Amino acid sequence: MPAAAPPPVTTRNAVVFLAVIAGGAAMYWMQDILTPLALAVFLAVMVDSFARVLTTRVPGFPRRAALPAALVISILLFGVSFWVVIDNGRGFFDQLKDYAPRLNGIIAKIAHAIGIQIAPTIDSLINQLNPKAFIGQAAQSFGNFASSAVLVLIYLGFIIASRRGFARKIVSLFPHHAVRERNMKLFQSIRDGVEQYLWIQTVTGLMIAVAAWVVMMLVRLDNAFFWAFLIFLAAYIPILGGAIGCFLPPLFALVQFPDSFWPAIILFAALQAIFFIVGNVILPRMQGDSLNMDPTVVLLSLAVWGALWGVPGMFLSTPLTVAVMLILSQFEGSRWIAILLSEDGDPQGERMLSGKGHGPAPDEPAKKPSSGKKHP
Repeated sequence: MPAAAPPPVTTRNAVVFLAVIAGGAAMYWMQDILTPLALAVFLAVMVDSFARVLTTRVPGFPRRAALPAALVISILLFGVSFWVVIDNGRGFFDQLKDYAPRLNGIIAKIAHAIGIQIAPTIDSLINQLNPKAFIGQAAQSFGNFASSAVLVLIYLGFIIASRRGFARKIVSLFPHHAVRERNMKLFQSIRDGVEQYLWIQTVTGLMIAVAAWVVMMLVRLDNAFFWAFLIFLAAYIPILGGAIGCFLPPLFALVQFPDSFWPAIILFAALQAIFFIVGNVILPRMQGDSLNMDPTVVLLSLAVWGALWGVPGMFLSTPLTVAVMLILSQFEGSRWIAILLSEDGDPQGERMLSGKGHGPAPDEPAKKPSSGKKHP
C-alpha cells in the first residue's frame, strides 16, 4: 500500500494550536498538583548543579559526598535567607509604629493639595479596610504555603532518591543508541538552561541589590540592608520582581523624610536607572546569549505562566519556556513555534546539542561533495 500523504500544513498547525490550548487548560486545572512537582524538579536540578560544581571546582572532593553536601548547602542558603527576612523584618515592623504620625502628615499634605479639607488618618483608613476580614484569608494563604512547601520537600526527596534509576529508564525507553543519545542531549540542554537561569538571575539580582544598597546608604534610608535583600529575592521573578522591589523604598523614604521629597525622588530615579540598565541591557543580552530566548518572549512567558500558576509560575516562567522551546523543536509540526520563541531562529540548538557550529540543519539537504572540476 502506498504511504499516506502527510496532512496539509494548515491542518497540522491548527492541530498544534489546539493542542497548546488544551495543554494550557490542563495545566491550569491541575496547578495544585503540578506546581509543587515543578518546584521540586527545579530544586532537584539546583541541588544537582551544586553537586557537580563541588566535584569539578573543588580539587579532591569525593563524588559520593557531593550530593549530600549540595543538599546541606541548599538548606543552609534557604535557612539563612529566611532568618535574614525574619530578623530584619522584626525591626522594620517595630519602626512602623513610629512612622504613623509621619504618615498622617503626608496624608494631610496630599489631601490639602487635592482640595480635601478634612484629611483622613492612617487609623481611619485601616478601619475602613477592615483588616479583620483579611486575617482569615492571610491565615489560609499561610497554611496553603506551608502545606505546599511540605509537598515540595516530599517530592524533592523522592526525586533525589529515584535519580539512580533514571539511566536505566532512559535505556528502556530508547533502546537505539542514536535516539537515546539525542534525547539525553536534549535533557542536558534543558538542565543547562535551568542552571543558566539560576546563574543569570543570581548575578543580575546581586547587581541590582548591591547598587540599590549603595544608593540607599547614601540617602540614609533606614533598613537599607533589609530593602536590598528583598530586592535581591524579588529579582528571581523576571522583569516584574525587580521593578516592584525598586518602587517600595522610595515610598518609605517619603515616610522617613516627611519634610522633603528630594530623598524619595533621588532614590526613585537612581533605583529605576539601575533597574533599567540591568533589566533592559544586561539581562536580555545574557538571556539571549545563554538561553537563546527572545527578550519579548521572556516578558510574554512571565504573563502566561503567571496566569496559569500564579507566583510559582512567574518564578519558573523562564526555565519552563526554555524546556517547552527545546521540546517543541524536536517535532516538525511544532518547530515553527520553537523558532518564534528562540532568539536566533535556531531553537533545536544544533550547536548546543551537538557541540558544533557546523553541519546542515535537520530540514536542509547535505551538500554534495565537489567533483573537483572548476567551472568558469
